[in-house]
Amino acid sequence: MKICRIFTLLTAILVAQVATFAHADRVKDLAEVAGVRDNQLIGYGLVVGLNGTGDGKMSFTSQSMTSMLARFGVNLSDTLTDYDGTSTRNSLELKNVAAVMITANLPAFAKPGQRIDVTISTIGASTSLRGGSLIMSRLLGVDGEVYALAQGALAVSGATAGGAGTTETVNVPTVGRIPSGATVEKMVETPFSTSEYIVLNLKNSDFTTNRRLANSINDTFGPGTASALDAVSTRILAPAEINQRVAFLSMIENLEVDPASPPARVVVNSRTGTVVISRNVKVDAAAVTHGGITVTVKTENTVSQPNALAANGVTTPVANAEVSIEEETNNMFLFTPGIELQDIVDAVNAVGASPSALVSILQALKQSGSLRADLIVI
Repeated sequence: MKICRIFTLLTAILVAQVATFAHADRVKDLAEVAGVRDNQLIGYGLVVGLNGTGDGKMSFTSQSMTSMLARFGVNLSDTLTDYDGTSTRNSLELKNVAAVMITANLPAFAKPGQRIDVTISTIGASTSLRGGSLIMSRLLGVDGEVYALAQGALAVSGATAGGAGTTETVNVPTVGRIPSGATVEKMVETPFSTSEYIVLNLKNSDFTTNRRLANSINDTFGPGTASALDAVSTRILAPAEINQRVAFLSMIENLEVDPASPPARVVVNSRTGTVVISRNVKVDAAAVTHGGITVTVKTENTVSQPNALAANGVTTPVANAEVSIEEETNNMFLFTPGIELQDIVDAVNAVGASPSALVSILQALKQSGSLRADLIVI
């Protein structure tokens, strides 16, 4: 294939391209290869060796322990027969055992024998996993297949201490981690080595950026190598040989592309009062004033005491209220057509608007149609 025979020349061209776009972003920072991603794994298991902080008489913990011991030849009957012939259900009290859920991320291209981190979380009555060890447990993928086996001592950052009726908890003692606690047993197949094309997906959808990405690849490797499919995906013709395909993609991800300017957006965090305004935000002609009204209510409670010589005098409480209203006087400021970010900030700072007041101003501008940007409230 022609692409495979000119890698040396293309490497020199790549260096020239990198030097040309001094302020551009690398392709690896803008896009990711389709199908090359993490896969979530989940499992169920038992943590043993706890210091009296286990599940106790939880039924599913007892059932799991019974099933596990049965595989080692220890048979625990579900019922016990007393000396008088009556039967009672055998309920194990497992103070040192806790039933847990196990989660992990299986990286792309992870091979059997490699190690991955796992997170352990209680699902029963256990109050702490500190000092416990996870018994070997299977980690399953969404298809129900076993992809890893987890086992090991837990690292728990949380702790609980108490005394004299007072208990203090630091962090979360019911969640722990086992660094490199699972061994990969099965590899997840990806289309990287088998498909005819490599597809790059932009992390942020944008038609202009995707077009520039395809053009940059075609300018470097020749016309027809890449084609933009939509605002996210670019399809690239790749070598069939896996070694050459890796080298080819390595050169592509180090190409630099000048991304398009992001859409004009104003992002408001209503809980913290944080406001972020992108540099493309503009405002049409508008006049804005913002003021506050303060209502003050003063209450003075008194008692009406009748004459002590009155026959049927009754003591009566009386509430005297004094209400006053004050309205702030703020100057109106004017936004001229096409005003930009710095002018908006200067105008708002000039009237001393608080973050909450700024949010109100931006919402009012959006409703009036003067704010040329997407207003996003999170």
